Amino acid sequence: MAGKISASMMCADLVHLNETIKIFEEEKIEYLHIDVMDGEFVPNFGLGVDYIRALRDLTDIPLDLHLMILNPEYKLQWMGIQKTDIVSIHYESTYQVQRALDWLLPFGCKRFLAINPATPIYAIEEVLDYIDGINLLMVNPGFAGQKIVPSTIKKAEKLAMLLDNNNKRNITIEVDGNITPENGKRLSDIGANVFVCGSSSIFRGDVLEYRNNIRDFRKNIT
Repeated sequence: MAGKISASMMCADLVHLNETIKIFEEEKIEYLHIDVMDGEFVPNFGLGVDYIRALRDLTDIPLDLHLMILNPEYKLQWMGIQKTDIVSIHYESTYQVQRALDWLLPFGCKRFLAINPATPIYAIEEVLDYIDGINLLMVNPGFAGQKIVPSTIKKAEKLAMLLDNNNKRNITIEVDGNITPENGKRLSDIGANVFVCGSSSIFRGDVLEYRNNIRDFRKNIT
């Protein structure tokens, strides 16, 4: 099965946002990845509810909402979540992981659990029945342009094995952080399905280069 691209919008040039979205629509980008950051869970502020609302007006491409915020279960109603969206909450962001996942149910979206590079795979085993996907962070979250944490490649292999052993290969593996074309190919071979593409892949160079960047990346995840 061909992998899907989730374009990391924190890497987008706002001056050329309309042109960028047009290219993404023509190239059939599957998701727009929105890093929502509160300055507490991660040491940065990111894309907020007004930005999300504006994107909804610009395009029908589904959103991939990555909530890097503390206690996300109390803030879900702010996001304007739609049924076509992915919503990732972090395992590390709440004391009540299973409850937070349950609070996503009324929105009808895909429920993903995100885990940081140092969070062990076994931590997610008890919530496999409550999720549609796992967002595997390949860098420590908060900033674009970081290099992949080398141990996360082995971690992706462990995750694929865990899903196999629990008959849960229907669960999507999303990978996020320094997903170069080469890393994308390697992770696709392991079993990743959704690839968060930012400054190291589709957003390289001028906006006019995005189309070819997307096409080149897709060759590595088919």
